[in-house]
Amino acid sequence: MAAKFGTSGLRGLVTELSDDVVADYVSAFAHACPSGSGVYVGRDLRESSDGIAAQVRRTLAGAGLDVTDCGVLPTPALALAAVQAGAAAIMVTGSHIPADRNGLKFYTPEGEITKAYETAILGALGQAFPDGTDPGPGDDSAARAYAARYVDAFGPKALAGLRIGIYQHSSVARDLMVNVVEALGGQAVPIARSDTFVPVDTEAVDADTRAMLARWCAEHTLDTVISTDGDADRPMVTDETGRIVPGDVLGALTARALGARIVCTPVSSNTLVDLMGFERVARTRIGSPYVIEAMEQAVAAEPAALVVGYEANGGFLLGFEADGPEGRLAPLPTRDCLLPILAPLAHATEGGLAALVAALPRRFTAADRIAGVAPERSQAFIAELKTDRAARDDFFTDPGDEASLDLTDGLRVSFEGGEIVHLRPSGNAPEFRCYAEADDPDRAEALVTAYLDKLRTALA
Repeated sequence: MAAKFGTSGLRGLVTELSDDVVADYVSAFAHACPSGSGVYVGRDLRESSDGIAAQVRRTLAGAGLDVTDCGVLPTPALALAAVQAGAAAIMVTGSHIPADRNGLKFYTPEGEITKAYETAILGALGQAFPDGTDPGPGDDSAARAYAARYVDAFGPKALAGLRIGIYQHSSVARDLMVNVVEALGGQAVPIARSDTFVPVDTEAVDADTRAMLARWCAEHTLDTVISTDGDADRPMVTDETGRIVPGDVLGALTARALGARIVCTPVSSNTLVDLMGFERVARTRIGSPYVIEAMEQAVAAEPAALVVGYEANGGFLLGFEADGPEGRLAPLPTRDCLLPILAPLAHATEGGLAALVAALPRRFTAADRIAGVAPERSQAFIAELKTDRAARDDFFTDPGDEASLDLTDGLRVSFEGGEIVHLRPSGNAPEFRCYAEADDPDRAEALVTAYLDKLRTALA
């Protein structure tokens, strides 16, 4: 299967991302999208990322563009630096997917590419520029500016008294998180640094990792464990017991802490946000381009709108200039990991994150996935369920009678008792995802487990 665009940029097997393929897509980006003052280039810690990034730089140089190599850094740090410089950007990363895959994330000077730009890039393929001269390594100023953004906004006492475990694995933010936590007055406890790439999916954390996080909280007497996915545009946060706080809960807490009035979030996100008093909650398809589109529509209708966006994976998008505890936060309408980590921790009371979450409306989500499912098989299965009520009734036997059906993205079924099961083939990997929502966290987990088992049988 050839490399292709999904919900978050170009993805493919490393064996598919040859120099010619990379040059073709980067050239198409240069032909189809504005580049402003030049193009900033970054990469994650995958073994393949160095070589792919070098080809990206050669192609951009061959297109006659000014190229700035920002090295290894978080995707939101790259996006922030590029937007502030009026430049485009390309991040070499496969995000959370395994190391045998990689990809490219594209940014115009305004931020993440839209679906319209994606279509334009696909239409410009086949016009590759000849390689130019690689401009060579840059510096870490973009990463330092990203860290300073939060140190300045939250201040030196924001995390005072907190003992914070940092699951470093192979995150590009592993050292930056330590520096920021300490600058904000917290005590950083680095844990489990890895020299090989670890594919951490913050939206579907496996049982072994959950048990490991809980064990670390007990062993190290931690108030929380924080981490990110590989390119650090998605957060992972636990409470003091080691229980993961889901990304869509972090998003809702962060939106409230910042004083947002309009929230844009995919249909898969926890419905507790609808009960928290926001002026409006706009539901979108899954993927940051759709969240950004909804945010842009909100601002077009009301230029001073206090709008934010977030995804169920925790990536947070800030659409207005917000007040932090000590300073201002400029808009950053691309998925960010640090803001949804820091804002809930800084606003937690003495009861910690567990108490902050317990005070929210009692709606709980769970999610997991099956890997190695051929897209054509999963799409055919979903298509049948969408059109055949009898097939849905045969498949969804546990939660009760179907109350409503949402086909915004995949198949999301609400049941008479208030429970929800959402099935969706991944947009960028051979995976099939299952989401569930219930009034009890264990029940949500049980629904995901049960329906993943049913999916394995049905898709065999």
